[in-house]
Amino acid sequence: MASGLDVTGSGSVRQQLVEEWNRQHAGSPAKQAKLVELPGGADQQRSQLLGALQSGSARYDVVNLDITWIPEFAEAGLISPMPVDGTGTGTGTGTGTGTGSVSDDDLDFIREVHATTVWKGRSYARPFNTDVGLLYYRPDLMAKADMKADKQPTATWTWDQLYSSVKTLGVNPARPGDRAGWTTQLKQYEGLTVNTIEAFASAGVELTDGEGHYVSDAAELKQGLDELLDRVENGRVQPGASTSDETASLTDFAEGRAAFLRHWPYVYKALGHLMEPDEYSVNRLPGKSVLGGQNLAVTADSPRAADARALITFLTSKKSESCLLDAGFAATRASSYTSTPAPCWPRVAAALRPAGDAPKAAGTGPEEGAPKEQGTAAREAYIRTLGAVLGDAVQRPRTPYYGAFTQVLQSRVHELLAAGRPDTAEAAARLDDELRDVFAGR
Repeated sequence: MASGLDVTGSGSVRQQLVEEWNRQHAGSPAKQAKLVELPGGADQQRSQLLGALQSGSARYDVVNLDITWIPEFAEAGLISPMPVDGTGTGTGTGTGTGTGSVSDDDLDFIREVHATTVWKGRSYARPFNTDVGLLYYRPDLMAKADMKADKQPTATWTWDQLYSSVKTLGVNPARPGDRAGWTTQLKQYEGLTVNTIEAFASAGVELTDGEGHYVSDAAELKQGLDELLDRVENGRVQPGASTSDETASLTDFAEGRAAFLRHWPYVYKALGHLMEPDEYSVNRLPGKSVLGGQNLAVTADSPRAADARALITFLTSKKSESCLLDAGFAATRASSYTSTPAPCWPRVAAALRPAGDAPKAAGTGPEEGAPKEQGTAAREAYIRTLGAVLGDAVQRPRTPYYGAFTQVLQSRVHELLAAGRPDTAEAAARLDDELRDVFAGR
């Protein structure tokens, strides 16, 4: 099984799950699995997997693919469609993405999350761990500014309300070390694409249909670009955000250089190592949130396809998804967000939670050396919020040309951000021409 690195810092829950599979199949040497973690960022991992699978030299039976890669790998014939074991039909995949055929067990996957496995009406993978944009904020800084309850984030918060709160805080950053209203990931990499698509979706701009055909135009692109630039300007974004990735933006937030932070779910657990429990909180991101995450697929040339599918079924089971959620990933199953989720595999749970590293009830502190996690009630509220956000999230464009698309979008948007407040009509017209070529495979 080939996968990218585990970002949760949780003792590698993916590795622990593979080891649990091996323990359960200890009497079957042929079924023993090995996790191979690929080095580098997402773009490097994609290139490595494409090269290995296209050359036919890959030894991988299972690949853990970013959700945006599924159309490309499926169209190239590098991964196999998932068989249908039952009579269940698709759970729905969002506008124009097709439903696909799934087994009864697949019906437990969150609708939009399962949609990321589908290409041209067929499911090519099973959702492993998902991701979605969330809004983290500093209640301690808001309290110091005597901000009232209507100025604090809620489940129905808008960007205008965030802008108003930033004004109340009185921040006007001019340098990377200044306190800012908010921060995010605007470096020229996939984080910039995600932030841009969230702005586009909030403005009602959809770039492609479910078959990867371009459906936007210059006028709509201008609306999306204006929405993104408004967020940077009116939100008093941290100046360092233009060169920030996940790590840098998290550091700025944790060290008090931003009152609000757009980030992924794994940060909720990570903040327990960086901040006091009363210094951070989390809610829905204003506007639309974009899905991230990875799906597990069987390689087309695998000589052990049946065992590979069995491994995938295990890794995406209800118990395994509970382990992923406990470790800091966002689980892909709806049942993981109910009041009675399946328990994590006991030995995996023990490996992920050393003594003293369990969530504490309100008013109790962690043992020495353990992260200062928030109490049980706060975590339960976070889980409810996460489940609700996942059910309303949007996908990035579904296309086999995603690699070319994201490079073009990153390049053009980063130019705009560097230019301050440029002519977005001209920029949108240029981007429209380029995207027409990209989505046509030219």
